[in-house]
Amino acid sequence: MYVRKVYTLVFLREDSRLLLGLKKRGFGINKWNGFGGKLEPEETVIDAAARELKEECCINAKASDLKHIGNLEFTFEGESTLMDVKVFTSKIFNGEPQETDEMRPRWFNIDALPFEEMWPDDRIWFPYMLNSKLFFAQFHYKGFDSILKYNIVELHSVQDLYKNH
Repeated sequence: MYVRKVYTLVFLREDSRLLLGLKKRGFGINKWNGFGGKLEPEETVIDAAARELKEECCINAKASDLKHIGNLEFTFEGESTLMDVKVFTSKIFNGEPQETDEMRPRWFNIDALPFEEMWPDDRIWFPYMLNSKLFFAQFHYKGFDSILKYNIVELHSVQDLYKNH
């Protein structure tokens, strides 16, 4: 039995570019990823997503401008935590990305994303996100670089993101 912990992950898009951040410390160090993290007590998922984005790269996005596009569930061999990650995207935001203690942001052309320096699962679910398709995916890892098994499905409505899979 797993202990479920909820996290957020935000990706900003500008035309044919996607903003990623190089993680400088903690979980996922030295990997390019979106911006996000844990919820604070009494905080909604959407508010946490907006807060983490601001904290990690100094970009302001209204919660109402963040589009919930996917859910990711991660488990790791020998660990009791299930990471329930809510994925958001937005094309509406204010400010210029700035480096923080935690992340070094950089715009990438969508056709030249640094997958070799990202989580292995990104290659699997990014096509859904980049094509604005709703999705639910589960990944079971051994360590941090080897996917033992996974499942991904395209969803047909935002309501499907809130159903148990």
